[in-house]
Amino acid sequence: MSSRNNNIAEGVDWMIVWLYGILVMIGILCIFMVEYKTGTGWLSSFVGGKTDYSKQLIFAGFSALIAVFILLTDSKLFTALANLLYAFGILLMLATFVLGKSINGSKSWIPIGGGFNLQPAELCKIFTALALAKFLSRQETDFSKVKSQLLAGVIAITPAVISTMQHELGLALVYSAFLIAMYREGLPAQILIFVSSFAFLVIATLVVEPNTLALALTAIAGIILYLLRKQARRSKTLLVLIIGAWLFCVGTQRFVVPYIFNNVMECYQSTRIYSMVGKEYDCSKNKKSERKAGEKAARKPDDYNVRQSKIAIGSGGLTGKGFLKGTQTRGKYVPAQHSDFIFTSLGEAFGFAGCLSFLGIYLLLLFRIVRMAERQRSTFSRVYAYSVVGILFFHIAVNISMTIGLFPIVGITLPMVSYGGSSLLTFTVLIFILLRLDADRQMVLR
Repeated sequence: MSSRNNNIAEGVDWMIVWLYGILVMIGILCIFMVEYKTGTGWLSSFVGGKTDYSKQLIFAGFSALIAVFILLTDSKLFTALANLLYAFGILLMLATFVLGKSINGSKSWIPIGGGFNLQPAELCKIFTALALAKFLSRQETDFSKVKSQLLAGVIAITPAVISTMQHELGLALVYSAFLIAMYREGLPAQILIFVSSFAFLVIATLVVEPNTLALALTAIAGIILYLLRKQARRSKTLLVLIIGAWLFCVGTQRFVVPYIFNNVMECYQSTRIYSMVGKEYDCSKNKKSERKAGEKAARKPDDYNVRQSKIAIGSGGLTGKGFLKGTQTRGKYVPAQHSDFIFTSLGEAFGFAGCLSFLGIYLLLLFRIVRMAERQRSTFSRVYAYSVVGILFFHIAVNISMTIGLFPIVGITLPMVSYGGSSLLTFTVLIFILLRLDADRQMVLR
């Protein structure tokens, strides 16, 4: 530890600390509203350690200790250990295949005793942010070159691939948030356009009849060729590029997308994505849903979770039903309401006005971090800050979209609010490492 860091308050952005604390308290309050049983001594149930809200309070206390430790740490330690921590995180994720405990069909948890479990994929978000910042801040890294862009992509994609193998599609998608940091450091806009276009093509494949979409893509290619016919005559490369793009799009919609939904994804995952665009998925096409000897047929998933979530949020109206007066959330109608669907308890109790104020806290936090990122002298600190912004924004946007039916259910937690020690610890470490780096922003870290 550095002697000049003994004063924990020096240089720390306390606005972010306060926003973090408010969100953690809101989370405990929401879990309390969902789980508290009338007639039970609330104080004794809080300190008993048997309820989810009391466990979350313990998680918050432990996270606070970790936060203090981080603020007392020398910033150079994070640059020195970045690559080592990343390697450790990848090994820890791989260890779940041997030591892992299966929860809700995902073998991505490692039991650590006392009824608590660790999810390495959560912690690996921190290590990936540090490793990416370390790589992009090296003097020899020229991010304008394709090689550097590919290496940065590999750093972000590797834990995502392992998460997919663990059947944690939601956590795997989170790693796409690192595109924000890479774009800030010079990733060509064409790549983001390509990713967005591919996503649009996948959605179109689900919505439009295959032959109709293929004809539409062919017509678009024909129109482009007609408009660029003079340039195409002079440049064979342009002609090959247009034809290649057409073949790629048609091949993707006819073969790649159906293969992924029928052979790679589980039936329930495909069903949720199809239901998001108002379509029904035929589980008989899914290879993973085929019955094995002696097993019962799997029940086709439905949109029960989302429907109940919408009812709960909608029942809150403009100002909500009030504290501990929610009928849907307290009646246990919404599944996973203390974790993935925690936003429903807030919406039912405090209504649209409460949700708007709550989202305002998140918005202020994100803007504050972006402002912090832009005042950094060090590329390492700036990349890390934008990685934190990307992760937070992705979690917030996807979780809330999930609860109101705008995104399929992928198991994404609401930062600092959803129940869970791994999630709260991850966001605590992410934010307080950033605060430590910002406190030393006059230093140039590599």
